[in-house]
Amino acid sequence: MAERDICRELDSLKSEMIETLMALVSIPAVGPENGGDGESRKAETLIDVLRAVGFDRIEQYSAKDARVSSGLRPNVVAYLNGRTERRLWIVTHMDVVPPGDDSLWTVSKPFNPVLVNDKVHGRGSEDNGQSIVASIFAAKALKKLGIAPKRTLALAFVSDEEQGSVFGIQHLLNEGLFSKDDLIVVPDSGDEDGSFIEIVEKSILWLRIITIGKQTHASLPNKGLNAHRIGMEAALALDKMLHENYTLTDPFFSVPASTFEPTRKDKNVDAINIVPGEDAVYFDCRILPKYDVEEILQRISSTLKKIGEETGATIKVEILQKQVAPSLVDDNSEIVPLLKNALKSFRNIDAKVGGIGGGTCAAFFRKRGLPAIVWSTVDEVAHQHNEYSKTCNMVEDAKIFALLSIL
Repeated sequence: MAERDICRELDSLKSEMIETLMALVSIPAVGPENGGDGESRKAETLIDVLRAVGFDRIEQYSAKDARVSSGLRPNVVAYLNGRTERRLWIVTHMDVVPPGDDSLWTVSKPFNPVLVNDKVHGRGSEDNGQSIVASIFAAKALKKLGIAPKRTLALAFVSDEEQGSVFGIQHLLNEGLFSKDDLIVVPDSGDEDGSFIEIVEKSILWLRIITIGKQTHASLPNKGLNAHRIGMEAALALDKMLHENYTLTDPFFSVPASTFEPTRKDKNVDAINIVPGEDAVYFDCRILPKYDVEEILQRISSTLKKIGEETGATIKVEILQKQVAPSLVDDNSEIVPLLKNALKSFRNIDAKVGGIGGGTCAAFFRKRGLPAIVWSTVDEVAHQHNEYSKTCNMVEDAKIFALLSIL
């Protein structure tokens, strides 16, 4: 009976959930690495929403960061007390990636969300606004119905997930908020029908490849050393080497191979008629756990050293992020069968477990021996232009979150 009441209540809250999602999406929360001012404004709005719901306790654990105007990166935690002190955590993130070229947003502007065909379009709508709202309204439905959850429902809304989580979940872990008895769900990846439960992630390696030559006038290239040309040669050589040497696949992962992608490029010179003396390109590598990250780094250094010797340029590698994949979560850990049973009972889904290449907060829990899982129902349009969230996914995931707290 309680389960049916929860589902009906959340169906009735759909319009309010959409309004809340659109309000949150309209607030840019881009990190300082990408020219943004962080998550403080979004956190303020979020706290107002949490207070209106009537959580038993709301706390803030801010991390200092001089790069943003407030000097702080906020992390917000809200508790709805259960019949026991044991906690079910739902961990979502407030920050979003930059929107990119506005002209490529053809349905909405990045931070001016619109509702079209039951989808909320805007930057951060799927990643991670949908799950932020679903977790809040799961608690709101329980509160309105007067249903005390079996275990305390604890919601964490963290900063800095998109750039390594130093000011976010790592900060909360260092504060000692979590225990080995906690059940932890990170709704930051998934598939279109909600049948995929992620229990392991690839290693992550973010690199900046810096090529230093000698700047000169473009009409006198013999007097300089074109760092741009050599940098392109180095990036292509590195791309080829990585793809030729790390070819193993593992079907347990949604993308079964390691991936090595050249992504961002720094601006070098201001005019067309200048030969650049410095150039920089970035790589995002997602590496299967069976590979040794340190061995890969050594081979990268050797490849670039050889190019430097052949061209006369200095080529340096800067490691921006290195996360070695922690061990996978035992699929018999309590939270896994609990979620599987909920999906089978209320969606008639036989869920499967697997791994992903994306990095989530779950990896940091796993490094501490806490078996966090990743699950949500998404179309996987995060980080794309015209990102959207299906409102039906938001409502249906809220039902699962609420049910997990009472089962």
